[in-house]
Amino acid sequence: MLTAVKKACKHIVRAPDEDVPVVSPQDWARNFTRDPTQRATAYVTSLFPILGWITRYNFGWFSGDIIAGLTVGIVLVPQSMSYAQIATLPPEYGLYSSFVGVLVYCFFATSKDVSIGPVAVMSLTVAQIIRYINTSHPDKWGGPQIATTVAFVCGFIVLGIGLLRLGWLVEFIPAPAVSGFMTGSALNIVSGQLPGLMGISGFDTRAATYEVFINMLKGLPRTKLDAAFGITGLVSLYFIRWACDRLTRRYPSRARLFFFFSVFRNAFVIVVLTIASWLYCRSHVTNGKYPIKILQTVPSGFKHIGQPTIDPELVKALAPQLPVATIILFLEHIAISKSFGRVNGYKINPNQELIAIGVTNTIGTLFGAYPATGSFSRSALQSKSGVRSPASGLFSAIVVIVALYGLTPAFFWIPSAGLSAVIIHAVADLVASPKQVYSFWRVSPVEFVIWFASVLVTVFATIEDGIYTSVAASLALLLIRIARPRGQFLGRVTLHYTKESSSRDVYIPLKPNKFLMNSEVKVDPPSPGIVVYRFEESLLYPNSSLVNDAIVDYVKGHTKRGKDMTGVKASDRPWNDPGKNSNVEAEDNESKPLFHAVVLDFSAVSHIDTTGIQALIDTRMEVERWADRPIEFHFATVLSPWIRRALIAGGFGVRSNSGYTHFHEEIAPVTRYHDQYIADPEHAERVVDVVGRVVDPEAGMSSIQINTGSTRSSSDGTVQLVPNGSGLLMLPDTPFFHLDLESAVKAAEKELSPTPSILDAGSVKGPGDD
Repeated sequence: MLTAVKKACKHIVRAPDEDVPVVSPQDWARNFTRDPTQRATAYVTSLFPILGWITRYNFGWFSGDIIAGLTVGIVLVPQSMSYAQIATLPPEYGLYSSFVGVLVYCFFATSKDVSIGPVAVMSLTVAQIIRYINTSHPDKWGGPQIATTVAFVCGFIVLGIGLLRLGWLVEFIPAPAVSGFMTGSALNIVSGQLPGLMGISGFDTRAATYEVFINMLKGLPRTKLDAAFGITGLVSLYFIRWACDRLTRRYPSRARLFFFFSVFRNAFVIVVLTIASWLYCRSHVTNGKYPIKILQTVPSGFKHIGQPTIDPELVKALAPQLPVATIILFLEHIAISKSFGRVNGYKINPNQELIAIGVTNTIGTLFGAYPATGSFSRSALQSKSGVRSPASGLFSAIVVIVALYGLTPAFFWIPSAGLSAVIIHAVADLVASPKQVYSFWRVSPVEFVIWFASVLVTVFATIEDGIYTSVAASLALLLIRIARPRGQFLGRVTLHYTKESSSRDVYIPLKPNKFLMNSEVKVDPPSPGIVVYRFEESLLYPNSSLVNDAIVDYVKGHTKRGKDMTGVKASDRPWNDPGKNSNVEAEDNESKPLFHAVVLDFSAVSHIDTTGIQALIDTRMEVERWADRPIEFHFATVLSPWIRRALIAGGFGVRSNSGYTHFHEEIAPVTRYHDQYIADPEHAERVVDVVGRVVDPEAGMSSIQINTGSTRSSSDGTVQLVPNGSGLLMLPDTPFFHLDLESAVKAAEKELSPTPSILDAGSVKGPGDD
């Protein structure tokens, strides 16, 4: 009964009588169901990378971590308050984010170098979101509540992406797009901080970058005393860094000492400016107002610790802003962690890094923190300080705690212009250098255009538009590259070894690019009637029709038409055949070789879909209609079992005992036709014998279809690839799939060898016949 049902189902779906072994969905599923207990345990363990290194922690690591942690902490305190100023939040929120970031991250990190906390670009994004909400819902929610809600929702989204192991989505945004967005954002931040540096007010510093810069220039006559503190601080920061770099080159033996001098320049400048501000402001108070803008009261400790207030209505209002905030939250962090992993010789886990960011921001809302992610400047500092493990974050957290509980009275006198100087000095390093921009141009002019467009949109519009432009342009470029592949028709070049009396054939484009190889090398075309085509991209639905057109057009332009059209009347010609002068047409057709076989190099094809298979079927049907005879399709380097499965489903690679070997039903027809395999009545008269010889009884000739590529010939005339050991290298069920291009071409060329004339199919003997 079961056998009858299976037979009936096979008849309904027109399954072949003799199935060729192929990979199945069950094989794919077994990879995920094999040893589920061990896989589940490994998954849970991977969520806590600290378990992999904490048992090996030693004093050598401790000394490196404490130096790096304290160093980053000293830099983190002034930076975090400065970045809170960018986010239009009170300075203590920057300290909250810093503490939670460096503390929580060390338990989930796979990077020892990355330092999590407030960053400039994310802070600017938070400021724009707060402005957006206040504009659409005036005085309904405060800035801190909006910021913590953004941290909670975005953190939860990123955590989900990491838990679902979707970190590969980050790879869709290339480095030039990230650099362009970061450069535009840095310019936006610098322009927004220049008015604060000069003490100029009276206009919107959150407008487009060019508007802020123009208004700042117009407001120069209104410059206040703040400029003295701001400019002095900015110049001092750059001078200290320049001096330390110069002294390091001059006295290499003291490089470590000068490095730490340079590292502490932020803290040193803020301390000096704070002392100067205290000395001046305390004696120049007028009606309770100070002559310069200072931070004033900074609450001590964690004043906003507790369960966060997540208003569903606020989350709904934030929805349009969440995608860009989420992208920025993980984009910079993943780029930084991968970069330092490559530099320092270890590999990060992007999914686990997303989990670390998600957990950090979700837990951070309990302390009143706003969104935090990886900082490039502090990560570079931590790496250079000799960090040995993620535990360095614990020591940075201690520094932040000391600042929160012991230094807040001194924070009262920090001049805002000094913090603007720290911001400009830190953010300016995010601007791509001319050397880097030129390298984008040299490597890929198209990606340079994406970089330039990202910068322009970010500068003249908003950060949101800039990030969307970066992502959209990158995806568009990816689709264009898939849809417009650079396939090549190949020819043969014989290489002779100078020290050995041997040679080998290589296949290169018939028209080699002068920038790739010597243009004086002569490329011989394949044997007459053989077309060799190399794919340079996967065969998918966006590019399948282009590949089909390329192969068909080449075949029609370089091979003889099988049916003589010279005597065909105009009324009998196809409507799309304009026709030629009969003599010219005959002469042109006779000068071309008969078409015999197509060899397709699949070495660059990693995926193929249904539309791609249908395109190959269409190609086969069109070229056979042109040649008026069955055409062999040979495939080289099909190394994916799923590609092999798809090709077999399309009728490729296998030999059939049916007379309709080359006329299988279409895989994905737009309109269904009955009896599609008898598309041409003349072809229906051809039969195929058990050996695989295509026989035309009227012509009385046969052309042999060879099983595989050749390194050894057997007594029966078949050609086989035999590895070192017993058995064939390629599976015998698919004789038209070959290990490499050379064996595929040789197999196709075997058809060109003379064959005996026969009168009927029954006189042809196959392998093993007596």
